[in-house]
Amino acid sequence: MNAPDHSTDVVVIGGGPAGLAAAVMLARSLRSVLVVDAGEPRNATAAGAHNLLGREGVPPLDLLTAGRAEAEGYGARILPGRAVSARHVDGGIEVGLADGATVRARRMLLATGLVDELPDLPGLRPLWGRSVLHCPFCHGWEVRGRRIGVLGTIPQNLHQVLLFRRLSENVTLFLHTMPEPDDEAWEQLAALGVRVVRGTVRELRAEGDALRSVVLEDGHVFDQDALVVAPRFVARGELYEQLGGELTRQPTGVFVPAGPGGRTDVPGVWVAGNSADLTATVAVSAAAGTSTGAAIHGDLMMEDVAAAVQARRAPFSAAAEARQTQRLLGDRRHGLDSVVPSR
Repeated sequence: MNAPDHSTDVVVIGGGPAGLAAAVMLARSLRSVLVVDAGEPRNATAAGAHNLLGREGVPPLDLLTAGRAEAEGYGARILPGRAVSARHVDGGIEVGLADGATVRARRMLLATGLVDELPDLPGLRPLWGRSVLHCPFCHGWEVRGRRIGVLGTIPQNLHQVLLFRRLSENVTLFLHTMPEPDDEAWEQLAALGVRVVRGTVRELRAEGDALRSVVLEDGHVFDQDALVVAPRFVARGELYEQLGGELTRQPTGVFVPAGPGGRTDVPGVWVAGNSADLTATVAVSAAAGTSTGAAIHGDLMMEDVAAAVQARRAPFSAAAEARQTQRLLGDRRHGLDSVVPSR
């Protein structure tokens, strides 16, 4: 077997808030850590990260730059690259990178995040993270009091309507392809003064990165400042599946199942952030990375202690075995054979 290009206690796949927070926690505990980062942060298009105590509104890329510097300051290594394969090897996990390099680690942390599968509408994707939104807690303040549309595709859009109605009196539900609301939902929409538009949406029109209008298939145009959508959240779980893990699949998304502390069912593999929690914000992902990093360190510590105990016992075991061998040889020299008592 060829020697790996990199060996480490923990390989972290993904350099977002969860991965970097875990790297800091592990490196501060004097663990060797290698973070493999493909450089594709989910929130790169957003102007700021919100609900992050002490860093409210920080540009996401600035936050990651600071996080990398903190992790490297404690000795963690950041390796730009894409992890494309993973397999179990003696003593740990081997990760293959797109450039052909390999990483050998005792433990792996998946902090690969997720992919937002967006509705297929002309003009929608370029506005994603700016004036096409999904989370009222992440972006609601920025569109408060504006003309907010909600694109109906799934029943959960009704919950989005209620949340964004708190932020603006001018909310429009475009039924588009969603199921017909039930009587209770119709009553709620009427009570809140939410306008409901029937018909399929054809496209979005914009000026630069700002939404200007929603256009129906029949040609009707509705001026809007923001459009709320419901993406399908799909965790980047290819490596987990290669190692024998099974992803949890639901109508709203796909994620890596995990127990307390981020431990998965696959030996040596842990998960943190949006890979395991599809609704986690930046702050929640970072907190998960911190707690998972601590759990991984504890797991490695117990393995190290067991190895130390075994090493301490080894000389005594070897001496006892030698004495037993000498005794048997002495018995044979005197013509004695081992006797097995009858039962």
